[in-house]
Amino acid sequence: MGENTDFDPQSEYARRLDLRRQADAAQETLDGRIAVARLMAAAAAGLLAWLAFVSAHVPFWWTALPALGFILLVIGHERVRRKRRRLRRAIQYYLRGIGRLENRWAGAGNPGDRFLDPSHPYAEDLDLFGRGSLFELLCAARTQAGESRLATWLLAPAPPSGVADRQAAAGELSGRLDFREDLATCGEDVVSGIDPGELIAWGEAPPWPVPSGLRIIAAAVAGIATITLILWLGFDRARSIFLLAVLAEAVLMLYLWRAIRTVLTAAERPAQNLALLAEILGRLEQADFTGPCLRKLRTALAGPGPSPSKQIAGLNRIIALRRQLFAPLAALLLWDIQMAFAVESWRKQSGRSIAGWLGVAGEMEALCSLAQHAYEHPSDPFPEIAQDGPLFEAEAIGHPLLPEPACVRNDIRLSGEMRVLVVSGSNMSGKSTLLRTIGINAVLALAGGPVRARRLKLSPLAVGASIQRRDSLQAGTSRFYEEILRLRRLVEITEGPLPLIFLLDELLHGTNSHDRRIGADALVRDLLRRNAVGLLTTHDLALSQIAEDLAPGAANVHFEDTVQDGRLVFDYRLRPGIVRRSNALALMRAVGLPI
Repeated sequence: MGENTDFDPQSEYARRLDLRRQADAAQETLDGRIAVARLMAAAAAGLLAWLAFVSAHVPFWWTALPALGFILLVIGHERVRRKRRRLRRAIQYYLRGIGRLENRWAGAGNPGDRFLDPSHPYAEDLDLFGRGSLFELLCAARTQAGESRLATWLLAPAPPSGVADRQAAAGELSGRLDFREDLATCGEDVVSGIDPGELIAWGEAPPWPVPSGLRIIAAAVAGIATITLILWLGFDRARSIFLLAVLAEAVLMLYLWRAIRTVLTAAERPAQNLALLAEILGRLEQADFTGPCLRKLRTALAGPGPSPSKQIAGLNRIIALRRQLFAPLAALLLWDIQMAFAVESWRKQSGRSIAGWLGVAGEMEALCSLAQHAYEHPSDPFPEIAQDGPLFEAEAIGHPLLPEPACVRNDIRLSGEMRVLVVSGSNMSGKSTLLRTIGINAVLALAGGPVRARRLKLSPLAVGASIQRRDSLQAGTSRFYEEILRLRRLVEITEGPLPLIFLLDELLHGTNSHDRRIGADALVRDLLRRNAVGLLTTHDLALSQIAEDLAPGAANVHFEDTVQDGRLVFDYRLRPGIVRRSNALALMRAVGLPI
């Protein structure tokens, strides 16, 4: 899917959207007809009941027929409404997909703000999270487990074997549009809001500190109370036994009331969120995959007992049964006590499996996010991962967050021979965008996703960037101080197992030209000594001397602009050498300053 340039995902989305809308219109018509039929059945039952009450010629049992019809219509009506809700979710799914393809996605998805850590070595600089971010473009997850897994992949590179597994899985899933639609539309309309850690903690919490024998005692007392109540209708002597049984029930309820409420209340929220998880896992249990990564995920759900979806369905039945009994009857049967013991029994058998279930669901949702991106960008290939490095070799690389018509592509090569590029150019010429382009594609590649390039080959790399440094009023620090703290962090990263690819925008911009030249030269030399590669941009042409001093392992490149009809025009094409002019004065004149 990643190299099929003839495939048009927007046409397929539009075709499926039209089919789902037609199906929803048909279900809407059926919905209205069933509503009328329900009304007629209820009216018929009421009329027959009234006739049976006022006339001996109409048997009362005749009311059973329309009453039974009403019940069947209610059941069928709920199925139709459930199908309509799913169709509406499918309609929204394809509308969002078309919005992404038409570049109307920024602000309409999940920005993932909770994952943004300003101290991370590249997350803020490369726009990984927030409105219009890479996470918002990619994320197809409906559970926090899936969101967290995708964020983790973007925040740290995978080993080559992990990248290969994810590429194969995303490639297989990209062609499984029906499966991905099923995952995106199962469950209810809300995304699971529970913290996975909270859900896991509930499943693995210490057992209920109540003797299990009390469950047998409670069942026996409830049985005696029920039987003696029935016998009381024909035998007055049963009354005293019934009253004693009711007294015993009251004692049990008083003794266990606080614990019962704690157990049942604690189970309510997990049960609601596990319902969505059960549907996701149910789709995985039924799927037939060919790739080893996806088959391994499916195998992780297999076990000697019931499937995970059936186990979760058991908990949901317990919670539903608790609400379905008439209150006096529930009190007579000590129903809350029985349900509390049933919840604890479920937790004892299945609670410790929740972490594994969430892991599988999160992994699948993260893979579907990469697959969705691959499907919607069929000309974006999966990169080649080299064993030896550092290496970053790209042909026609562009920024994946830019609309394709506005995306100007360039070639970049960083390796053992050419390790540093010093990028000069005027304001707004594309220097910072180039850094972000390289960084965000490296992140995508090492997360297992397709990249915006004709071809990309890279080795495992640690990405480090200093692009969006600014004064911090809260911390009381200047832009220069914030920048040197980030640079120290990048130097520390070089002590790790992976070579660093550094992306430095306007290096040491906040100091004088003399100190900047000396500091930049020393920093770049130290990074190269530590086996790093990268780019730095500058307006200060004195820094171009760094590339000349480090040649042939470094080179100067630049962006140009031209003035056409009094307007500045940028082509965003990277050229060899040093820029020879600045547009600062032209920009000042363009905004009306007296220059």
